[in-house]
Amino acid sequence: MAPRRTFDLVLRSRRVLLPDGERPAAVCVSGMAVAAVLPHDAPAAAARERDLGDLALLPGLVDTHVHVNEPGRTEWEGFASATRAAALGGVTTLIDMPLNSIPPTTTPEALAEKRAAAKEQCMVDVGFWGGAVPGNLPELAALHEAGAFGFKCFLADSGVPEFPALDFAGFEAAGRAAARLGARLLVHAESQNVLDEYAEARPAAERTGDPAADYASFLASRPDAAETAAVSEALTVAESTGARVHILHLSSAQCLPLIEAAKARGIAVTVETCPHYLIFADREIPDGATEYKCCPPIRSVANREALWAALDSGLIDFVVSDHSPCPAELKNRGDGDFAAAWGGIASLQTTLPALWTEARARGWALDRVVRLLSRRTADFAGLPHKGRIAVGCDADLVVFDPDAEFTVDTARLAHRHPITPYHGRTLTGLVQATYLRGRRVGEKPHGKVLRRIGGAPPAAPPPAQSLAPAAARPRT
Repeated sequence: MAPRRTFDLVLRSRRVLLPDGERPAAVCVSGMAVAAVLPHDAPAAAARERDLGDLALLPGLVDTHVHVNEPGRTEWEGFASATRAAALGGVTTLIDMPLNSIPPTTTPEALAEKRAAAKEQCMVDVGFWGGAVPGNLPELAALHEAGAFGFKCFLADSGVPEFPALDFAGFEAAGRAAARLGARLLVHAESQNVLDEYAEARPAAERTGDPAADYASFLASRPDAAETAAVSEALTVAESTGARVHILHLSSAQCLPLIEAAKARGIAVTVETCPHYLIFADREIPDGATEYKCCPPIRSVANREALWAALDSGLIDFVVSDHSPCPAELKNRGDGDFAAAWGGIASLQTTLPALWTEARARGWALDRVVRLLSRRTADFAGLPHKGRIAVGCDADLVVFDPDAEFTVDTARLAHRHPITPYHGRTLTGLVQATYLRGRRVGEKPHGKVLRRIGGAPPAAPPPAQSLAPAAARPRT
């Protein structure tokens, strides 16, 4: 008779979220990985065992859109504070965006600086996107080889001078490079041409900033048309180059028909949105409340409902935080100047309860919500050992009380600055404990710095001609 196996950790719950759905189970961990998933009451010898009762056991969340800002702007955020907030919110893996740090992650040397800054600071695992900017096309292959997860670019002013936007020719060239490498090309989809046109057409009083604290004026300055034009560009590049293009933080439902038609034609496009677009609406935002400012902006109730419908149908692929914090003075809370305030929402720690609160009210099941934040994002980033509770996968586990209510208090959030639009909002769902590779996350960091593992095969050689629509031709 074979000796009885002893596991390092067994967690039993009547609500385990497994790849095939929610059911009672005992999750057994050996070393850093899930070693077995047994029936709830199955005997299992373990060095440590915990019966969670009706608390849910979730896979660790994977947030593929986070701005950590270190090095260079560590006073905005940093690996220590961001990853602590992530762990408290049930996020066990995050992928850092290439801008707002100095230097931006646009060269292999800058990527090495990022890794050095992150080393021995991280409470959760951290990977890095590279950046595609004017002039760094020759660096993309080396960045990819060095382990960057893909490349992000802007089609409008990024807000920081060291990460300029691509014109259409540069965007198309980046698409061809990404296709050759089998890499993803992530796009901040707002058109600078359209933004400039709307700025010129607005009344002189608005252009000089008289209604600076008026949210409606800010919203008018970032119209749906800017997103639809940029999404059209992105789909054109995806089709003409074969690149796997990803639309970041979709806010405008007017883009959905374009995306649906592109997916129906087999164009390789994926789409994310964020909790703030699914929870807030323009009419709820007080004038001067710059903690709500983000680009693209939070839009109407009808727009919000259309995004939910697209998420429900699968047209939108998953949800991420787009955590983009800054010091209080850059949010201009004193005078409430939306035009001057930094555009970014701090939400890393609140993503799961915020989305669950809204989804639950709409009748969604917990496993469906968690899949949008874990398995789908893990698959997108090429991390098959993350985002699911399955044998052989990392034992990244989250103990979650889906019924607990709490009121968000910025003083109790772990990200660096106490600013968030969720302050004072009552949410449902509380993370009780987070395990990273079988170890409970506590005071000492044991997160890893991740590299890209593998990738899609390069695309077929693209056609030579440009398919740019008239509205998407290079800016002058």
